Amino acid sequence: MRTVFFGTPELAVKALRALAEITNLVGVVCQPDRPAGRGLKLREPAVKVAARELGLAAHQPVKVKTGSLDEWLLERNTDVAVVMAYGRILPPRVLAAPKRGCINLHASILPKYRGAAPINWAIVRGESETGVSLMQMDEGCDTGPVYAVRRLPIGPETTAGELGEQIADLAADVVREELPRAVSGKLVAEPQQEEAATLAPLIQPGHLAVDFAADAQKIVNLIRGMSPSPSARTTVRGKRLKLLAARVASGSDELVPGEVAVGPGRTLLVGAGRGVVQLLRGQIEGRRALDAVDLLNGRALVEGDRLGS
Repeated sequence: MRTVFFGTPELAVKALRALAEITNLVGVVCQPDRPAGRGLKLREPAVKVAARELGLAAHQPVKVKTGSLDEWLLERNTDVAVVMAYGRILPPRVLAAPKRGCINLHASILPKYRGAAPINWAIVRGESETGVSLMQMDEGCDTGPVYAVRRLPIGPETTAGELGEQIADLAADVVREELPRAVSGKLVAEPQQEEAATLAPLIQPGHLAVDFAADAQKIVNLIRGMSPSPSARTTVRGKRLKLLAARVASGSDELVPGEVAVGPGRTLLVGAGRGVVQLLRGQIEGRRALDAVDLLNGRALVEGDRLGS
């Protein structure tokens, strides 16, 4: 089976390596290098680095809809293209170029959480499980029929970063065990139930701001779902504060929403609309990330501060 892999971030690397193990991988496609970091130096996508380690040069088209990506696939006599977190919509002629089309590894239990950020939104919205769906791609956004679903529990304190690592492992297993059965016709793709569909949109800056008038559990879910990046955030004494880890505090006195207090054992507590949040880790603008006790010891946060004011 001659395959091409489409993917860009670290999340997709294990699936790429699994595909190289079980098929004749003849090409890798990822997004172009992007400026990153304080110096804005060009950074190679993780999939490009992994492709080089596998002895393949990654193809990085700037234009997908109007370029010649379909011709590139045809030149490689591609049987099937496997896609995971590529980050761009593939036009019909690209979807049709491989003999068996394009098969996607989507990080949710479809039809829930279609879109760009399924891992983040599953946590933000308080889901207790997610998974990987193996689906035949069509012209819609994650709307194609599904061959197989592997499920994965979401722990009560699991962050998006931690869940992403688990999803990456699960996706690699799906490639090894389910992809060959899908391509050979042993699995039948079932249409999705449109009435059950939900969306996982691209994360925007407005999604990151913490509203301390909300329920403590919702605040904690937002912090977990955006950690470690792009991270939920608020302000304190005019400076931005990234909130990197938190849990719902048990047995705590009620506080004014956003009010900072020091609890037993020098725990760092923040009031919510209902309940209290225990902040475990944060990062003040211009400083490194610190655990809660170090934020208190360095007086980055002090009792009586009001977050978000």
